[in-house]
Parts: sequence; C-alpha cells; structure tokens
Amino acid sequence: MTMQNTPNHSKMVLKLVAIVIGMFGFGFALVPLYDVFCDITGINGKTSNTASVYQSVEIDESRWVTVEFITRTNTGMPWQFEAKTKRIRVRPGEMNEVAFYVRNPLNRPIVGQAVPSVSPGTAAIYLNKTECFCFNHQPLNGKEEALMPMKFYVDPQLPKDITYFTVQYTLYDVTSSAQEVASNQG
Repeated sequence: MTMQNTPNHSKMVLKLVAIVIGMFGFGFALVPLYDVFCDITGINGKTSNTASVYQSVEIDESRWVTVEFITRTNTGMPWQFEAKTKRIRVRPGEMNEVAFYVRNPLNRPIVGQAVPSVSPGTAAIYLNKTECFCFNHQPLNGKEEALMPMKFYVDPQLPKDITYFTVQYTLYDVTSSAQEVASNQG
C-alpha cells in the first residue's frame, strides 16, 4: 500500500472543527441579526420600548379596530398578572387607556419586567404606546399589588384589512439583574 492512498485524517478533523466553530458563531450572531431584521420589517410583533408622543392625530371615525390583551408569566415568575380589559374596540387615532393588575403573593420583593408582542406582527408598527408599564422594571414588595396603566393609540395608517390584533405581555422575574445593576451604580 502506498502513502498516497491513505486519507489525511488530521486535515479532515481540522475542517470539521472549523465548521463547528463557524456554526456556533453564526448561532450567536443570529439573535442580533434577527432583531435588526424585525426592526426594519416590523414582523414578529416587536413593539417599540419607548413612549410615543401623541400629537393631535385625526381620528378615523369610519372604522373600528378590536385590540385583545393577553397576559402570561414566564416560568418561575410567581406573580398574578392579568389584563383588567381583555378586549377593547378603538377608532384609529383615538387615545385609549387600559390597566393591568399584578400581585406578588410571596413575602419577599420581586422586580418584574413585561415584554410585549403583537400579532399579526405588522400591526406592531401601528401600535403607539404613550405610557406603558413595559417601559420600566416594576418592583413589588411581598404581598403587594398594583394596577399598571397602558395608554395607546392605533395609527390611522393601519392597513384597512387589519381589524383585529392581539397584544400579549409576558412578565419576567428580573430581580437578580435589577439588583446587579443597582449595586454597580451604587
């Protein structure tokens, strides 16, 4: 047997390791790339995390849009969390306010953070929140409860074929990261 017919295993192993490292790096890059893609296209229902300024927008009296509110808590978040208004009919351009109820059943303080999503995703571009509990961390002492407001309007430029959309808030326990931030600032 000659040496030329023997495969070079070390080159093959190096190529496979390089492929695995490249795939691992690409996996990490996907999250920020996906976020940029969603921001540009408005898909996936991501809403802005900053308050919109309500200027006198002309109210579209010719149509109604139904907005449904769904709440859920992430695994490990013990709070009770619910929308006081489950569904509301609004006119595009009209300012509206709804409230969300939270209760911390434990005997210790917890900091919560709500993350919104909208379905269908294209409606997210047209949902303008002027005030929302989702903009900031929400601390609650043990056994404390609160009503958290959300003020919003639907942009009159909302496509006519969208007459119904859902806003879902998922509540996360961010106590440890909030404490970490506070200790780094102090």
